[in-house]
Amino acid sequence: MTQIKTIEPPVSDIVYLIRPTVIGRDDLVRTVECTNLGAGMENMSKAPSTTPFSQPEKLAPGLAHVHAYWEDLKRGAANMPFADDVNIATMPDMAGRLMLIEVFDKPVRFRLAMLGEQIKGRNGDGAVGKFLDEIEVHAPLQYLSSQSSATIESRAPTHYRHGGGRHREHILPLDGYARILLPLWGNGRIAMLLGAVIPE
Repeated sequence: MTQIKTIEPPVSDIVYLIRPTVIGRDDLVRTVECTNLGAGMENMSKAPSTTPFSQPEKLAPGLAHVHAYWEDLKRGAANMPFADDVNIATMPDMAGRLMLIEVFDKPVRFRLAMLGEQIKGRNGDGAVGKFLDEIEVHAPLQYLSSQSSATIESRAPTHYRHGGGRHREHILPLDGYARILLPLWGNGRIAMLLGAVIPE
């Protein structure tokens, strides 16, 4: 009787493929072939993120500027800044395209604390101070509630891009745009989101 040896694969990128080979009428042996799947695993690691509203590898210059500001506000090894460290006045070139969103807990709700002049658009001044579920959302605030929730859950910056028509400067709500939300810490939880919107 022919003995069949079993080879346990090591913990590595080498995978052993066992294929039957007939040598004689009554004899059966199994040959072992090795293949390196390292390249395939590397490609899998580079697959696009499935996290909702995940940030692209490279942000548009205006958004990158706000993101860098957020990074600089971090204290020590903290993974996000404190809400009370944010000072919109230090970004005068982006002030009209920034927003601050208050985060409420149990239940989770989002209130527009501040909207820059260039992103108020059809939402108007009346949207400031209201919860997102209290207003009729127009550009450039589409899917803002969903993105806010994703930012809270991931505890990390998020990104949203809305396609639009031909760009017309200073008429941001009518064009395509990109938006980031950045979490801010306070009272033992994420208490506020810093947002920025730029036209595309």
